[in-house]
Amino acid sequence: MAQFLLLLHSDPEPWLKMPAEERQKWFAKYMAWANKAREGGYLLGSNKLVDDGGKVMRGPKVTTTDGPYSETKEVLGGYYMIEAANYNDAVQHTKDHPHLEHGGTIEVRQVEQLPR
Repeated sequence: MAQFLLLLHSDPEPWLKMPAEERQKWFAKYMAWANKAREGGYLLGSNKLVDDGGKVMRGPKVTTTDGPYSETKEVLGGYYMIEAANYNDAVQHTKDHPHLEHGGTIEVRQVEQLPR
């Protein structure tokens, strides 16, 4: 089985302005999806990132700026690591993720297994 990163991108402003009770309802949807994926045997791990753009470093002469990029308000808000046979299976596992319900973007990327 291959490993895939599901990178969750969205504009954090609506989340930050959302009433705490509504935010908890959304959080419960994310947890339910993760529980389903864990029970399905394809979730390897996940984490939520803090609601800011972080820092972006570019080289070779290292420069550091506030992230994510000047042309977008979307930030990487979290990730899941899943196992799937191929991209089609990874997308099938992911198409009902609640992040998509409120207009978020999920980037699906296969992890290259490097020799040890």
